[in-house]
Amino acid sequence: MKVLVMTLRERIERFSNFSIIPKDWTLVFAGYESDTEKLLEIGMDADAIFVDAIQPVKKGLIERMPNLKLIHSEGVGYDRIDYNAAKKKGVFVCNNAAANSRAVAEQAVLLMLAVLRRTVEGDKMVREARQIEAKSNWSLEGIRELWNCHVGIIGMGAIGQETAKRLKGFETKVSYYSRHRLPEELETELEATYLPLDALLQQCDIISLHLPANSETKDFMNLDRFRQMKESSILINTSRGEIVDQHALMFALKERMIAGAGLDTISPEPVTQNNILLQLPEEIKYNIIFSPHIGGVTEQAFIHMHRFVWENMKRVAEGNRPKHIVNGL
Repeated sequence: MKVLVMTLRERIERFSNFSIIPKDWTLVFAGYESDTEKLLEIGMDADAIFVDAIQPVKKGLIERMPNLKLIHSEGVGYDRIDYNAAKKKGVFVCNNAAANSRAVAEQAVLLMLAVLRRTVEGDKMVREARQIEAKSNWSLEGIRELWNCHVGIIGMGAIGQETAKRLKGFETKVSYYSRHRLPEELETELEATYLPLDALLQQCDIISLHLPANSETKDFMNLDRFRQMKESSILINTSRGEIVDQHALMFALKERMIAGAGLDTISPEPVTQNNILLQLPEEIKYNIIFSPHIGGVTEQAFIHMHRFVWENMKRVAEGNRPKHIVNGL
């Protein structure tokens, strides 16, 4: 079994348990190389690809690898893989569904608190010796506590559910919208009530997105949906940047349609200085708090994800079906 590894070698060496990888396997490391011809030079004859969730695996690469049987995302995302081309060739595409759900849920709650408490702006003002100014002004403007907020979760898969579990500890009112409603007993366990999407947007103080990135969810949060939200509300996105129309978000912030946002990811990645969300006017620039797409990159999550990838590859090497197939084979 030969594996083309399209992620950082250092990450593999740190988080993979090499005792579970058969000694006769060959790993070839391509890092973040994305040029098809160079990748073919490195690993044309590979049986499997182990790829960072934000790395593209293009049709031209898939079609020209004669031994390819499996493409496995390191993370949950797989939208950068041409899974239709893989399906046509009979190549399994798998992801690490739910492997980092606890980690991402923690990040979602962190961003809720950071926006409510204006953490980044406060840090800056203290460093500028403006602590009393911040404390005086913000005590008059008011700081809202998380328990006093109605949080709406959009997308109630593994990460959405883990987010709801953590919000229980804050005694927060939680509602959710998902294409498929949860069983009644699970709603009771999570203390989460179902609301139609329009009602969720209109009623909740915080909207937390937990959706996959695909053609159906691209620009899911558009101007019409921002118009439905409260002027005091906050958007949280720990999913993928593509599900938020960034021009609409910038307009919503400028026009005070919503109060703020906490974003673990924006589009495209890697983020460049000319991204529209980095161009907010000074008076509202701190209405967004960013984190560098680290929600799911904890040590525990990587250990879990890498173990699953290698075990899935062993299944395929032994002629068995892998788990978490996402391209319908």
